[in-house]
Amino acid sequence: MSYLWIKTLHIVFVTSWFAGLFYLPRIFVNLAMVAPESTAERERLILMASKLYRFMRPLMWLALGLGFWLWLGYGVGAGSLWMHAKLALIVLLVLYHLLCGRILRQFSRGSSQRSHVWFRWFNEVPVIMLVAVVALVVIKPVVAAA
Repeated sequence: MSYLWIKTLHIVFVTSWFAGLFYLPRIFVNLAMVAPESTAERERLILMASKLYRFMRPLMWLALGLGFWLWLGYGVGAGSLWMHAKLALIVLLVLYHLLCGRILRQFSRGSSQRSHVWFRWFNEVPVIMLVAVVALVVIKPVVAAA
C-alpha cells in the first residue's frame, strides 16, 4: 500500500514542480518586455518570480526524493534503458531549474540582456522534456542492443 502512496505523492509533486517550470519562464517573457521606466511593474514581476522560484525548490526536491525512493526502494525501472534515459532528462530538468534561478538573479540585478523572443523559446523546453519523460514512463521503449 505504501508504494501507491509514494507513487501518488511523486506524481503530485512532479505536476506541481512542472507548473512552476511552465510559469516562471512566462514571467521572464513579461520581464523582458517591461519598459525601462516602468519600475513598479518590473519590481512586481521580480517579486512574483522570486516567490514562485522559492516555492518550486521544495517541490523539486520532494519530486526527486520520491522518484528515487520508487526507483531504489521498489526497483521501478531498475536496469532499464528507458529509466536511464529518463534520469538523463531529469538531470537536464534540474539544470533548467537552476538556470531559471540564475536568470532570475540577472533580472533582479538588471543585467539580463535576452529578448522576450528568446524567453518564449526557452519557455518551451520543459514542455518538450515533459512529453519525453511521460513517453518514456508510459511506453517504456525497448532499445535493441546492437
